[in-house]
Amino acid sequence: MGKKRAQSPPAAAASTEGASSSSAQPVEAVVVREATPAVGVFYCAVCTFPLEYCEFGSSLTRCKEWLKDEHPAKFDKYYSDEALQTKIGTLSLEAQAKLEKDTAKKEAKAEAKADAALKKKLASPVIIKRIERTKRKHVTAIHGLEAFSIDLKKAAKQLAGRFATGASVSKNAQGLDEVVVQGDVSDEIYEMLEKGEGVLKGVPIANVEIVEDKKKKVES
Repeated sequence: MGKKRAQSPPAAAASTEGASSSSAQPVEAVVVREATPAVGVFYCAVCTFPLEYCEFGSSLTRCKEWLKDEHPAKFDKYYSDEALQTKIGTLSLEAQAKLEKDTAKKEAKAEAKADAALKKKLASPVIIKRIERTKRKHVTAIHGLEAFSIDLKKAAKQLAGRFATGASVSKNAQGLDEVVVQGDVSDEIYEMLEKGEGVLKGVPIANVEIVEDKKKKVES
């Protein structure tokens, strides 16, 4: 019997397999990273610093009072006995004593400054001046509102709307800012301050005075 020859694979099949293996590319794994959450910063309404930095300002006592009233949980986080003990636990006795002394001194200074500012504020006069331009024309000038943290531009806008007339902020003869309203509305403005209407609030009515500024007659 004759020997059978082994058949080689078809050339087309061989070339197809080769092409398939050569065209295959390794697939890189895609790593999906989670976004880092934003860090929220809580600011103090008194000193405007982040809560962690209130102690470096000059109004720590008022900062703590505000935080305790408005955000008790955050107050406990920063100023509870446990929180304070944790904070100073690593300090030496000498360093703790110095820290307490410096804090007390800073608070006393801040309180004295606040008291002085309050006394000055309560003593600040608000002058409503009725100014005669002609016999039939008057303007009303209000000076001293800024001492009570009243925004003069907002006050002028409120008065202009209330009396349907012109009102603006200008400097007086002494170079100080005042609100000038067209027309004789001094009594009405006095009542608005007394009632604390709109932005015209926080002024003790005992500090308010109406004065006359009549036009001097020219002697012939």
